[in-house]
Amino acid sequence: YLKIGLDNEVCNAAGILTITPSEAVIIAADIATKAADVDVGFLDRFGGSLLLVGDVASVESSLRAVLTYFEDVLHYDSVEMTRS
Repeated sequence: YLKIGLDNEVCNAAGILTITPSEAVIIAADIATKAADVDVGFLDRFGGSLLLVGDVASVESSLRAVLTYFEDVLHYDSVEMTRS
């Protein structure tokens, strides 16, 4: 976390999304932060990248909420969420 400018005492999990078109990353950040106790570590509205940080359960829950919304409401195609 320190190498990317984040406080490692606050975070113990990170979730990364890359979304096309890139403007949709703002919608994803809004959904994620409302769905669980996560913070936006990084958001690039031009490249479509979103880094969410928080505890493991919150990060996973927020990512699932984003994927569900994008699939069911916006009809985006997505990939299965992975965990490592």
